This record gives sequence, structure tokens and C-alpha cells, in this order.
Amino acid sequence: MDLPHHDPGLDPETQSRIDRGRIFRALNTSLALVLLLIVVFSAQGSFDWRPFAIAPLDPHGLLGILTAPLLHGSVEHIAANASALLILGTLAGSVYPRATVYAVPLVWLGAGLGPWLMGNAGTYHLGASGLTHGLMFMIFMLGLVRRDRAAIAAGMIAFLFYGGMVLTVLPREPGVSWQAHMGGAVAGFIAAVLFRKLDPVLPRKRYSWEDEEDATLAAPPDEELEPPNPREVPVLWNRPDEQHGVVLRFPPRGGKPES
Repeated sequence: MDLPHHDPGLDPETQSRIDRGRIFRALNTSLALVLLLIVVFSAQGSFDWRPFAIAPLDPHGLLGILTAPLLHGSVEHIAANASALLILGTLAGSVYPRATVYAVPLVWLGAGLGPWLMGNAGTYHLGASGLTHGLMFMIFMLGLVRRDRAAIAAGMIAFLFYGGMVLTVLPREPGVSWQAHMGGAVAGFIAAVLFRKLDPVLPRKRYSWEDEEDATLAAPPDEELEPPNPREVPVLWNRPDEQHGVVLRFPPRGGKPES
């Protein structure tokens, strides 16, 4: 798959066009996934969805690792996951297009294995919340390990919107699959470490005032504006051609002045 990359030699207009194209591709891909979730959710009432959910420690529930993220239990459930996927998917695909392509399958797998291994027997787990947790933890972890401007900004944006996901990877609310959250978060961390070098560092934007400063430093000094050598500047309190004043002697109190 041929993904766009950043070339520091590109002019600003070409680089801006590449950046806009990368953002639109990430947005369209995330939007397509959200539309798929809506289509599946609208059809859930016409078939038995339990064989496609994750049944912990049940061999027949292994299929749910692939299909459970497409299923949801309510309108509120799909609305929360769809909005998170749209924002985090666009953010990840815009800043890390290559890493995201490899990370999504790993996060998808981790979000399914978590509830299958750690879930309670007799329960069913479904929803894309494990995928959203994996994307958030991947973006945040990449900001820590890469530490370039774009990575730090993306990590801060992800944590600003969805920093509360840190609390939902542990048992907190009944009926919520924290096991899927935990599996997705762990997979997101692993993906960040494994794929941190797939995307090149974005070129730093150079401002006009920096070019002016470089041009000033490269220009020869102007003799009229150059300050004189410090050794050529006379000391104000030590001028040899100046007449010194007379030192007056004051007699002790009660005595006569000396002649």
C-alpha cells in the first residue's frame, strides 16, 4: 500500500496538499467504519447475534473476536463508540498513516482476546469500545516514545478528549466489558512500541522571521553600526588629562585648622 510521506524538500503548498489529502483519507476511512457499524446495528434485530459475540473461554465464541466489535447493545452504546472511532481514527490515520494500518488489526485482536480470556463464563461481550481504547492508548504512547511536535500534539488531543479511558480499563461499572478495554489498551501499547518508526517525522514548519534572522547573520557587518572595541572606550572615572580637585583636611572637633 502506497501511503504518503513527508519530504522536507517539498515546497509549503505541495506539503499542505499532501497533509490535507492524508487527513481526508483518514476521515473517510473512519467514517466508512462508522457507517458499517450503523448498518450492522440496524440489522441486529433480524438475526441472532449471540453466535457473533465473544463468549469467554468457549471455543464457539472465538468467532466473536472478529465480529463482536461490529455489534452493539443500544443506540447510546453505538453512538459513544462511533464518535470515538471517528475522532481517534481520523487523528491516528492523519499523524500515523502507516502505523495505523498495522496497528488496527493488532488492536482488534487484543480487544477480542481480552474478554475471551478474562471474561466471566456465560456472558457475552460485544462493541467497539476495545478498539477505541486501543487507538487512544496507541496515540498517547506514540506521543511519549516519538516526542516530535506532531506526536506530542496528537497525544495531548487524544488524552484531552478521551483521557477518562484510563479509568475504564479496570472493573468500574457493571455491564461494561472492562476486559475488552484492557485488551485493546494493552494491544495499543504494543502497537505503539512496535510501529513507532514506520512513519517519518513530520517536517518542522519554518517561519519567515527565521529566514530573516539567518540572512542577517550571514550578511557582513556594517562598520557604521558596529560598536567600538571595548578597549578603545575610555573609562569615565579615570581620565588622565583631567585636573583633580583639592583634598581638604578637616581638623578634629574643637581644634584649630592646621596651617
